[in-house]
Amino acid sequence: MTTTADLPVVVIGAGPAGLAAAAHLVGRGIEPLVLEAGPAAASGVRDWSHVRLFSTWGELTDPAAEKLLAPTGWSKPDAATYPTGGDWAEQYLQPLADVLGERVRLGATVTGVSRAGRDRIVDADRETQPFVVHFATADGGEERVLARAVVDASGTWTTPSPAGADGLPALGEKTAADRLTYRVPDLKDPAVRARYAGRRTAVIGSGSSAFTALATLADLAKDEPGTHAVWILRRGISGSTFGGGTADQLPARGALGLAAKAAVDNGHADAVTGFRTEAVERDEDGRLILVGEDGHCLDPVDEAIVVTGFRPDLSFLSEIRLGLDERLQAPTALAPLIDPNQHSCGTVYPHGHRELSHPEPGIYLVGMKSYGRAPTFLAMTGYEQVRSVTAAIAGDIESADRVELTLPETGVCGGAGLFEDQAADQADAGGCCS
Repeated sequence: MTTTADLPVVVIGAGPAGLAAAAHLVGRGIEPLVLEAGPAAASGVRDWSHVRLFSTWGELTDPAAEKLLAPTGWSKPDAATYPTGGDWAEQYLQPLADVLGERVRLGATVTGVSRAGRDRIVDADRETQPFVVHFATADGGEERVLARAVVDASGTWTTPSPAGADGLPALGEKTAADRLTYRVPDLKDPAVRARYAGRRTAVIGSGSSAFTALATLADLAKDEPGTHAVWILRRGISGSTFGGGTADQLPARGALGLAAKAAVDNGHADAVTGFRTEAVERDEDGRLILVGEDGHCLDPVDEAIVVTGFRPDLSFLSEIRLGLDERLQAPTALAPLIDPNQHSCGTVYPHGHRELSHPEPGIYLVGMKSYGRAPTFLAMTGYEQVRSVTAAIAGDIESADRVELTLPETGVCGGAGLFEDQAADQADAGGCCS
């Protein structure tokens, strides 16, 4: 008879955290099955292949993955250099998926996770039953597989937050989809470049993606007259608005904020503060008019880049008993450690399987998805998470509890919640982490 211990661990998502989890499982003699919805490993990362990370190669590879790759002749890129998303995918994530081989199944979209023969209300013998994972295949079929545990590393990339300040799409936002994008555009692509060249573009958001969009539009403006950005912020501008600058221990992240500041200072972008989008309308020429909650209308723009963050897709986990914070949608024990209303600096208290556990034993949300709506995730956080979680699945609780995580600090004192609070402008002198 097949026992639960003989079953594979299903890992949802073949991104950085998912592939690292699979590498750790292989290292512990546990068979993983990675289900990836996209046509290739790291499909989400490939979608932003043109964006350069502010983490170096030294912070973007996992030790267990490196060990698995070593026999293939793979060599780690220069640890001090900054790759693009495309570099990360092609030089590390794809080779790792290749080593894992048939353990990675592409075109497999998970549609549901439950306990075999038990919906979420049934208690009887629940914890002795294996998990059952339903997924759709690329050819339109449907399959299911039993699992001893489930590691959900599906991320948040497919569920961007809307422009509406209340967390719901603004009125007219969906019908304006032809002039909206929820990603940082690749202005090196001629077709994409033509879309923004010589035009007025709204950038809605206040994080690293907004900085990147502003900086790239400013570069475009130098070559294409008439190109201009309108930066839409729900808060005012303070010392923390543009990030940690030279105080940031991730220098590229600090430089990104300074580039966004230069875009404003040099006149390539105008900042509109205290604006909360309620509606998206069109003028007689089809251009977009953003309407604030106070009824104030902004001058028309040709395009809008909405980079207001991401949120987890929990729809396929509806039959699982999850313990999630009601605000962040992160695991209950993890949420206080990452809550941007309280914890806004670059350090994160060490956490692992205990903080990532749920009332349903054996299922873990890791990587970006574990942070719910919190915006401060770094790759090395995910690698430490999966190291701890896979040790717990293997029964090595001593190793699972030995969580060590040190993240680069930053001069930034602000997160999504603090940005909404004018009292948070305490960071003018350099930030709470300086």
